[in-house]
Amino acid sequence: MPALLTRRALALGLLCGGTLAGCSGRAARQWAQAPPAIDRDASATEVAAGVWMLPGTGGEPDARNLGRVANAGFVQGPRGVLAVDAGTSLLHGQALLRAIVRHAGQPPQAVLITQTKPDVLFGAPALRAAGARVLMQRQAAVLMAARCSVCLRNLQRDVGAAAMAGTELFEADVLFDEAPPLPDIGRPLRVLYPGPASGPGDVALLDEASGVLFAGGLVEGGRIPNLHDADLPGWLQALEGLQRLAAGGRLRALVPGHGPFQPDAAAAIGRTAGYLQALQARVAALVDEGVPLSALPERAALPAYAGWDGYPQLHRRNAGLLYLRLEQQQLMQPAQPGAAAGR
Repeated sequence: MPALLTRRALALGLLCGGTLAGCSGRAARQWAQAPPAIDRDASATEVAAGVWMLPGTGGEPDARNLGRVANAGFVQGPRGVLAVDAGTSLLHGQALLRAIVRHAGQPPQAVLITQTKPDVLFGAPALRAAGARVLMQRQAAVLMAARCSVCLRNLQRDVGAAAMAGTELFEADVLFDEAPPLPDIGRPLRVLYPGPASGPGDVALLDEASGVLFAGGLVEGGRIPNLHDADLPGWLQALEGLQRLAAGGRLRALVPGHGPFQPDAAAAIGRTAGYLQALQARVAALVDEGVPLSALPERAALPAYAGWDGYPQLHRRNAGLLYLRLEQQQLMQPAQPGAAAGR
């Protein structure tokens, strides 16, 4: 047990860029340096006819960006509006709602939450107050209930109490397994649930009229994917499925979970898959070599991805998490015949 605790402590060190102390005090300093404009409006870009992206800032949630790092969006049809993701806080949700009403002329009838990440969750009550039903995949809702009170405390620490004012944990109005009851907005929409992948209940929304996918956690745009809740084999399989949709012409462009709009969906999917495959190959080789966890930050580097958003934090974390998972799998494999000492 002490060895296990030591390995977990080392892994936590990886999460914080090699030092546990680096995870504290940052938000307070940033808040003192740059008090944020709490009532900042959200911007919106029409990426296809009736399909809008509400871009996040990228980076890690902090007092400067108000935690508004992830993308959101909405689809407008002749009979209504569906929102996709809801932002980091009640104030962020209200800012997204103002942008939707400004461009669509009405609030959304529903909001689909694509993943259990705090930067897309906590604004949902603001949209609900305007009449939107909150839709979540069942496993995502279970995970949110189990741990997102901690996520909220972390955001209050890192982003600041003023920016998170009024933000509370909530329950979705509609839980679904594979096919949610989407509102009839007058255009064909399809929710894709590949099973456990980037997260246990992560989904994507395809607007079939335009071929634009709101990819949620499945595809990132120039940002390191987050393995924290991921089933890596399932994620890679899900990306293969998206590539088949792109090859068939049904999926042409996408709004990633973070980062800029991707006009070439196949290329964006390939870049996310490429990172995951490179990470898997590198860490598996290090486990096979018996490289200690303490040497992982240096040995697991992937220079080809060093320019991606989040690389210093997320890549270290991903490498540590995958190392521990692969090591556990290796330890649980049955001994091969003839592998005993002396044979």
